[in-house]
Amino acid sequence: MTPGARHRRLAGLAAIAAGTPLLALFFPPLEALGATTGAVCVWLAALSDPWTWPIGIANNLLYLWIFWGAGLYADALLQVVFALISAYGIWRWRGGRGGAVRPVRRGGTGELALTALLAAGAAVLLWRLLDLHTDSTVPGWDGATTAASLAAQWLMSRRVLANWSLWIAVDLVYVPLYVYKELHATAGLYALYLVLCLLGWRDWRRELRAATPLGGTTG
Repeated sequence: MTPGARHRRLAGLAAIAAGTPLLALFFPPLEALGATTGAVCVWLAALSDPWTWPIGIANNLLYLWIFWGAGLYADALLQVVFALISAYGIWRWRGGRGGAVRPVRRGGTGELALTALLAAGAAVLLWRLLDLHTDSTVPGWDGATTAASLAAQWLMSRRVLANWSLWIAVDLVYVPLYVYKELHATAGLYALYLVLCLLGWRDWRRELRAATPLGGTTG
């Protein structure tokens, strides 16, 4: 582990340890812990640090409980899928061999088109299921954000730059949605996510440019 990586991880743990009690003064403790682990997870992802994935899994388990209690059933079940994708991300970022993190990619046209098609289909399916079989008050928004989040997480696990653009779009919807559901700490967290996603897009774009030969492309 390089000194820089060690310092980043220690800083992340310190942020969780210090931020959780502070937020718990104003919000439910579980939501406070979810907010701090989530912020650290996105921050490490922006820095291409593979520790984003185990911290992300802990965050997924917390929000599975939080979202279910808030009646955001699709978002709750989404956390289970996120945890599975995170396990894949742990392997994928290291190439399955424990080596250096894989380089950032633009992603192929076919890969991006298929991801968009599957996300659109999932959004419609989730909307209908939530509308017919749950007491959700926001089935359309819940289904759409869930499907888009899955697509973004999948692209992130594969180190595709477009994941950040999709996360930015999703966060712009999530912030008012969570305010409406009175999850105020989570709404604030997603506003912070929005800033971190912009930084992640900038940093991954720089990494891609640095790794791409002049006049060349990446797949």
